[in-house]
Amino acid sequence: MNKKRFEKQLAFILEADKEKNILRQTHLSGHGRRENDAEHAWHMAMMIYLLKEYANEDFDVAKAMMMALVHDIVEIDAGDTYAYDTKAKETQKAREEKAADRIFGMLPEDQRDELRTLFEEFEAGKSPEARFAKVMDNFQPLLLNNSNGGADWREHKVSRTKVVGRHQTSSLGSEEIWKYTEELINANVEKGNIIDN
Repeated sequence: MNKKRFEKQLAFILEADKEKNILRQTHLSGHGRRENDAEHAWHMAMMIYLLKEYANEDFDVAKAMMMALVHDIVEIDAGDTYAYDTKAKETQKAREEKAADRIFGMLPEDQRDELRTLFEEFEAGKSPEARFAKVMDNFQPLLLNNSNGGADWREHKVSRTKVVGRHQTSSLGSEEIWKYTEELINANVEKGNIIDN
């Protein structure tokens, strides 16, 4: 065993545990408490595996699952940026890049580069794996919001334009899930959970 390497890996593992403390705006299904980033990432990874047949193209499932697991780890430093907070979105990229430098930098060089590459590939959204992982990143909170009677959308007074704007790129990873997403959005507009505009 390379003790120095092992200690770096353990330090990263313990740092990653802090992701459990980063609360998101979305609540758990059944009107539960707010979910944390680690729960969101785990749920996304599970969904990537279960819903892989709806992807527009073949992709490396394990790679996409790893993208899901690391995509929000930067929020340990950068904090969660609510999907519909336009002001916070202005500084999100800079905050997350700085966090990525520190957090992935804790690892041995080979693993640092591997996980950082997965993070950046997810952010770019150009590979088949990233496109499908991004679908799940959007679809997961949509499912939770829908299961909660749209409470989070109502609380934040979210409009159809904003929801569609966030989700319409889902068609790049899954036309079928995008069609289902449109149905859920329309149903929630009809119920008054999402502002019609």
